[in-house]
Formats: sequence, structure tokens, C-alpha cells
Amino acid sequence: MSEKPLSERQKNILTFINKYINENSRPPTIREIGSAVEISSTSVVNYNLNRLDERGFLDRDADVSRGLRLTEKAGQIVGEIQELVSVGASAVAGRVNDAVSTMVRIPMLGDIVAGEPIEVGNDSFSTYDEDDMVEVSSSMLKSKAEGLFALRVSGDSMIDAMVNDGDVVIMRQEREAKNGDMVAVWLSDDTTTLKYIYNEGERVRLQPANPTMEPIYVEPQDVQVQGKVVMVLRQP
Repeated sequence: MSEKPLSERQKNILTFINKYINENSRPPTIREIGSAVEISSTSVVNYNLNRLDERGFLDRDADVSRGLRLTEKAGQIVGEIQELVSVGASAVAGRVNDAVSTMVRIPMLGDIVAGEPIEVGNDSFSTYDEDDMVEVSSSMLKSKAEGLFALRVSGDSMIDAMVNDGDVVIMRQEREAKNGDMVAVWLSDDTTTLKYIYNEGERVRLQPANPTMEPIYVEPQDVQVQGKVVMVLRQP
């Protein structure tokens, strides 16, 4: 009995995965696959990936971010079997596996204002879905990934520090900071902001990196450091 042919949707998924890997040396995310093949539901994408896995077109590792690998059988569908079964395939697979193994997933916890403080109602940034993650290569991090979280920047008060509206800052959870550190802080009036911090004894100065903006002065007991910036992911 002949095997049931793949649907056009499943062929499109395989073709996109193959193209993405060749261009980026790593597999795409479920969201990226859905966007490319015009599937709005991640559960539908996941369903089709599971079917492709069951039929031997994919190898999936559910415990690894971007844990997808095309098989030789998939190469017959996408018209690149020679690359997949030749010595070149080993090089491609090696690059993909290396990229997957070094990717670090960092939780996106919300927005942070680089401007006037924004009211949040509490001292937490947890306004995003728990599955919303930012992925970066471990080679980009100077230390371990434990205690890292991401915030999306709103505003332009830190533009001279090369932090623009819409950028993502990777933060390390910290409650203390040295003068000149760029930090996310929560203020006692239930507002948050991203600024350079300076402890001036009787007051704390929150300094913007924008010559058109004035610093914010607060009492030491009225400011709580949430984390320090360790990396900026600039958005196009």
C-alpha cells in the first residue's frame, strides 16, 4: 500500500524549514513557521510538525529550543536530497546542531519606559505571556544565563546609550547597582523606568542618556533596583 502523500501545507512547511536552515544555520521557531506558511495558530503548526515527525520527515527534540532537523526523506520533498545525504549534509547538520545547542531562551517579562516613569500598579514587569521568550546565542553572554530576563524598551531617553524605542534589553536580576549602571528601577509611586543610576547620598539621581531630558531625583528609600542591563538587542 502506497504512503499517503503530504498535504501542500506540509510540503510548504518542509520547504520553509529547509530554506530557513540554509540561510540561518539554525531551525525556525513554531511562530516563524506559522507566519511563513500563513497559519495563525501555533497548535496547528505543532500538529503538522508532529505528523511530519511521525512519518519520518522530521526529527523533533521537544526539550530543545528550535529542536527540528530535516531527514533524508524530507530532502526528496524539497528537492535537495544530494545536500542532505552527502558530506555537505553533515556540515549543514553540524552547524544546525551547534546553533541549537548554544541558544539560550530568556523570558520576556514586559515593557520598560526609557523616558518618564510609567505606572505599572506593582513592582513586577510580568505583563507578557509566560511562553514569550527571547533567544540569544550563549556566546553573546559574558556569564551564565541564570537570572536573566528581557524587557522591551518604550521611549527615547536612553538614545545616547544606543538604546532606542522598540529595542529589547537583556537584564540580570539585581537589587544593588553601582553608580553609572544602566538599570530598571521600580519607584514607590508604582512607576518603572530605565535609567543610569547614581547614589548621591541623600538622594538618588536617575540620569537619562538624552541631552534634551532632565534627570529624575528620588529618595533612596523610594527606589528599588530590579535589574542591570547586560545586553541590548537592537530592532530593525
